[in-house]
Amino acid sequence: MIKVGSAVLTDEKGLNRVMIHRLSDQIAELRERNSGIEVLVVSSGAVASGVRKVGLAERPRSIPQKQAAAAVGQGVLLEAWEAAFDKYDLLVAQVLLTSEDLAHRHRYLNARNTLQTLLSWGILPIINENDTVVVEEIKFGDNDQLSALIAGLVGADLVVNLTDIEGLYDCDPRLNASANLIPSVSRVDAKLLACATPAPGAVGTGGMFSKLNAARKCLASGIPMVIAPGKQRDVLLRLFSGESIGTLFVPKERAYQGKKVWLANLPKPAGDLTLDEGAVTALQKRGRSLLPIGIREVRGTFGVGAPVRCMDKEGNIIGIGLTNYKSSEIEDIKGRHSEEIEQLIGYKHSDEVIHRNNFVLFGETV
Repeated sequence: MIKVGSAVLTDEKGLNRVMIHRLSDQIAELRERNSGIEVLVVSSGAVASGVRKVGLAERPRSIPQKQAAAAVGQGVLLEAWEAAFDKYDLLVAQVLLTSEDLAHRHRYLNARNTLQTLLSWGILPIINENDTVVVEEIKFGDNDQLSALIAGLVGADLVVNLTDIEGLYDCDPRLNASANLIPSVSRVDAKLLACATPAPGAVGTGGMFSKLNAARKCLASGIPMVIAPGKQRDVLLRLFSGESIGTLFVPKERAYQGKKVWLANLPKPAGDLTLDEGAVTALQKRGRSLLPIGIREVRGTFGVGAPVRCMDKEGNIIGIGLTNYKSSEIEDIKGRHSEEIEQLIGYKHSDEVIHRNNFVLFGETV
């Protein structure tokens, strides 16, 4: 999978079609060299393209203006990719998503089936967030997060995140000339996150902090990720020839598979459960399920099967799981023994509010 940021795809004149053609040339050559290779592209640039096309002086701040710019720019962006691949007789397909599409298990599986079908037909998916309808509640945040989630969804072998800098540095190279490039990373922890800035570029939404969070999601799924300079000549061909470019994130092992990949990478859980110390210990150290007696507070309104975050009393995330009861029922049974469930709410689905098989520890994803 290849994610291309707005800073790579746009310039002061709008969409950089020369750059799109350079990238398409490399992708086509990679497919020709390796007959079994399948490529997906997560492409930024819709809003930025619309801004340039309409002639706005700066990137809009309000949601309606961003959506209008995306509505103009999305067609421009897809047409540019189509034209670039047409000379190789390669078909492309536009796939627009919101976080809601991946937060619901059935829609998640539908998206995976669609992408797998396109790839089986030899069609190259061009994926982007659906900025024309998205609001804050259903945003991925940026295309760095989208690329990591799609990588887990399709079981990608590699994510190449193309941006406008060389890779991850030990401090911001724009502010410190002595900053050193970090060539390889096996774990994204708090110390590493401290090296990153959340500041986005002028035409994009994700800074290095966002890319590290995307890398953390990839590592949890056992997928390597490279942050590399997208504007360098033949960067993709050189990477796939074994040249060391940018920063490579190497997973030690696959942390999750199947449904737990989806759970670990959920963009927006439906609610929160605050747990007592005993429940936290049972989840973290004993591999147990979550029982109602260990729940102290319920936040949010959600139904049966919803993904929720489990928190300790200090607000630290313990993990994410699928509930066997809706929020109003958990409110009624919290702090009580499992044998009291039927008496309290009129039925009993199970002893557990969240079964261990439907739960992932937050600490295992970093």
